Amino acid sequence: MKIEHIAMLVKDPLAVAKWYTEALGLRVVRQGPGPNHMHFLADDGNHVMIEIYTNETVPVPDYWSMDPLVLHLALVSPNMQADHARLLAAGCTAVGDISTTPAGDKLAMLRDPWGFAIQLADRKAPMI
Repeated sequence: MKIEHIAMLVKDPLAVAKWYTEALGLRVVRQGPGPNHMHFLADDGNHVMIEIYTNETVPVPDYWSMDPLVLHLALVSPNMQADHARLLAAGCTAVGDISTTPAGDKLAMLRDPWGFAIQLADRKAPMI
């Protein structure tokens, strides 16, 4: 089996999808009208998608209160310093500093403007 998508419930899917396309370079492959305003966003390799949507029948999680280790979106970042600085300028908040693991991987955790955790990963050896 292959992963098709993971979904993120948000209050304002139009704004979040716009930010994710502009700041992260994801591409809208399908979108729908209200009241859910779902947007499926694909990565640049067309391998995985995230769905951004709203649903008034369930509460939106308080992403700000969640530890980033519980839930985060990890993105490959071949230029960690530049991507980190660019995302901070685009409205992200840093969660700690850029770090290097014992295996030599560089990692950085941020939060998007709505509090969802985003991890940048520059792996010494690609995992996939």
